Amino acid sequence: MTRFSILTRSTALAFCLPGTAALADLTGADVWSDWKDYMTSAGYEVTASTATSGETLTVSDLNMSMQFAEDEAEGAASISMGTLRFVEQGDGSVSIELPAQTSIDVTMTPETGEVATFSIDFDQTDPVMSATGEPGNLTYDYTASASTLAMSGLTVNGVPVPADIAKVSIAMSDLAYTVKTTVGDMRTIAQDMSVAGVSYDVAFTEPEGEGTFKLVGAMQGIAMDGNGALPLDSDPQDMNAMLSSGLDFDGTFTSTGGNYELSFSGPDGSGTANSTSEGGEISIAMDTNGLSYGIQQRNVDYNMLITEFPLPLSISAAQIGTTLMMPLQKSPDPQDFGLEVLLSDFTMSDMIWGLFDPSGQLPRDPASLLVDLSGQAKVLFNFLDPTQAAILEETGATPGELNALTLNALELDAAGAKLTGEGSFTFDNSDLVTFDGMPRPLGGINLNLVGGNGLLDKLVGMGLVPEDQAMGARMMMGLFAVPGDAPDTLNSRIEVNPEGHVLANGQRIR
Repeated sequence: MTRFSILTRSTALAFCLPGTAALADLTGADVWSDWKDYMTSAGYEVTASTATSGETLTVSDLNMSMQFAEDEAEGAASISMGTLRFVEQGDGSVSIELPAQTSIDVTMTPETGEVATFSIDFDQTDPVMSATGEPGNLTYDYTASASTLAMSGLTVNGVPVPADIAKVSIAMSDLAYTVKTTVGDMRTIAQDMSVAGVSYDVAFTEPEGEGTFKLVGAMQGIAMDGNGALPLDSDPQDMNAMLSSGLDFDGTFTSTGGNYELSFSGPDGSGTANSTSEGGEISIAMDTNGLSYGIQQRNVDYNMLITEFPLPLSISAAQIGTTLMMPLQKSPDPQDFGLEVLLSDFTMSDMIWGLFDPSGQLPRDPASLLVDLSGQAKVLFNFLDPTQAAILEETGATPGELNALTLNALELDAAGAKLTGEGSFTFDNSDLVTFDGMPRPLGGINLNLVGGNGLLDKLVGMGLVPEDQAMGARMMMGLFAVPGDAPDTLNSRIEVNPEGHVLANGQRIR
């Protein structure tokens, strides 16, 4: 996780650290201490003045600042929250009175390029926040009828940029956020959030007027839940050390629908695009076993029109998704990895089909693709250690060793043909000679092709594939495959035996 992602995660908690039924009497000082300790452990430097009057603890001139790095840029952020009041309610809970507006001042300094500064204004409507529990075991509840985030005061190399040149605004409605945090050997956090709707408006214009970009969109039915464990004493800037100390988090973000409209123009052309979907999901998890990430969208429609292309592009899919799992830390033992890509019921408009199949020879049924891979690899350096990453980049050393690879599923169904497959290989990294520098594999893969010859005939008839190339393709299929029981079906098993021989359906080809 980069420093900027820590900034956004902990900033969200700072805005709306949110209670449920009281467990014991709780003081404003208890809540303020917990809040401050969390923000400090997340990498912020916290400054404020405090005063107590009766049942109220007032925190004034509250400022939280941090330095962060993002790839080839570094920067700083400062959050000015003004005045907070922690009011003891007499029932064991504490009400937290939030300011209506909070300002975040950001400076981005790239290694090359222009230095940018800007502010993000965060406004809340009807914010209600409370804390319950006991020191070391607190629950925060937060609600607001609306909130907005807007960029202001942008400067580039010290020169102010007019508001009509650069615009970023986000509006949210009906927010509800609950966080339960427990402090022991680690700080554990469990959180749930819901937002009825989000709308966003982003626009940029080249100062010389040569290019424009505009993005307007919305999402509905947003929900997020997550759990995590944070080390108490690790440096937030050293993610590798935090993982070694027990950093562990997972979260899921879902929505019930969304849409956007995009337009752009410039010296090289212009265009428009729009998209709608019926929602989706993003999931992410990180611990000592590695990083897992997944994204899916349902019932997606996408349309685009650009000056360089003569026709509008219209595509849709019932589901689009990808999942990635990878290890992050060096280990003497092989670690699991995985990748899955899914495209379900993909269709194109007849106008696009007409570009290469005007006579309609190819079936235009929805196409689907599934690739599901898993395996094991030995990681030879820590991915999140910038020092080791720099050494790797300078020396060109091998980052890891592939030990095993499994094709759990391959399914490609398009244009009247269907290809399926599965298989697995192990790899001997002590033998880099047999296969010219690649670890020697051992194992096999099974493939099945239905309708391949029929598709090839149609491509020849359409003029997309020359007859001599089609003949060469058929000869290759004859070499690597054998006919199946059904018409126009080919089966193939490609394997590598312990001697390093490559076999196709039992016949040695290498």
